[in-house]
Amino acid sequence: MTNHFDDDCIFCKIIKGEIPSLKILETDLSYAFLDIGPVSEGHALIIPKYHSNRMDEVPDEYLADILPIAKKLARAMDIKDYNILQNNGKIAFQHVFHVHFHVIPKPNEKEGLVLTEWPRVEPSKEELAQVLERIVSKL
Repeated sequence: MTNHFDDDCIFCKIIKGEIPSLKILETDLSYAFLDIGPVSEGHALIIPKYHSNRMDEVPDEYLADILPIAKKLARAMDIKDYNILQNNGKIAFQHVFHVHFHVIPKPNEKEGLVLTEWPRVEPSKEELAQVLERIVSKL
């Protein structure tokens, strides 16, 4: 399998060993390391060894490698509550434009990822049916 890297990407440089990291584990397709700006103790990142800005552009075999790693990290951290976070695009709060998944321990109400209530949209059953039809028709 050919690796796909971007010479200007900080995460690609981490994978290639050009920038040091606090590596947790590595597979043929993924690389996991501690976040240097954690929101809680143990906050880790998992990145595919395939450069892409958005998750929907990453080949499936790379994505299939990531969730089992996230599971292993959560178990190794011995945490009950945690978030798996993945953002795509600037307005979705992505800051490094190489796909990455956060494993964020949530030890208590104040540490870890803090989400506030967001406005809930309460569409009608008819509106939901239209959305469903639109999505399913494109699968």
